[in-house]
Amino acid sequence: MTSELRARERCCIIVPAFREEHRIGDVVKAIREKCPNVIVIDDGSEDGTARCAEEAGAMVIRHPQNKGKGVALNSGFKYAREKGFDLVITMDADGQHSPAEIPKFIEAYVRTGIPVLVGNRMWDTKDMPRIRWLTNRFMSWMLSRVMGQYVPDTQCGYRLYRCEVIPFVAAESERFAAESEILLHIARRGIRIGDVRIATIYGEEKSKVNPLFDTFRFFSMLLKYRGRMRK
Repeated sequence: MTSELRARERCCIIVPAFREEHRIGDVVKAIREKCPNVIVIDDGSEDGTARCAEEAGAMVIRHPQNKGKGVALNSGFKYAREKGFDLVITMDADGQHSPAEIPKFIEAYVRTGIPVLVGNRMWDTKDMPRIRWLTNRFMSWMLSRVMGQYVPDTQCGYRLYRCEVIPFVAAESERFAAESEILLHIARRGIRIGDVRIATIYGEEKSKVNPLFDTFRFFSMLLKYRGRMRK
């Protein structure tokens, strides 16, 4: 058995989902072609998200109320550690992350041993909406300065974590700012963060990211984090 195959068997894919009844089944099926262990966190959906995910072969954790992406990720991380997985890969449920690229993360981890790998869409941004490009560039520049190591696309949720680092990734931020906060916690402990080039995929679906409000949440998270560090 090759190192990559062993890593794939000890890896699980965590997919937070909210009102994704029409996409989650296809997403789970595509993921399972690359990795059989799929955990969907249904974050308070009123539709058939949980049912469709289960029918497609995922293990589903249900939140009775919508708590946001940060809380959903924490639920998935907790489950992965309890079940003894070595690696987790986080993905979005809306089809903007291609399951075909899962082997890229596993290959990069096996080759480099870097314990945290973040998807990098910024190498090819011709299909990225202008406002998203500006927001991602600015936030990645600012967060990289605070972290003391360069991460080209800090806002990308397509990531690999070695489970040994999970005790350090719990975020207080409940929504999309949680993913930035996770990187701050990791960097503060001197853990190396790498990146993996991935495709930029934008379909007709409306993004759940709001550039204005999520930028505000980002700055709020950063101020709170710096306040805690000073204390």
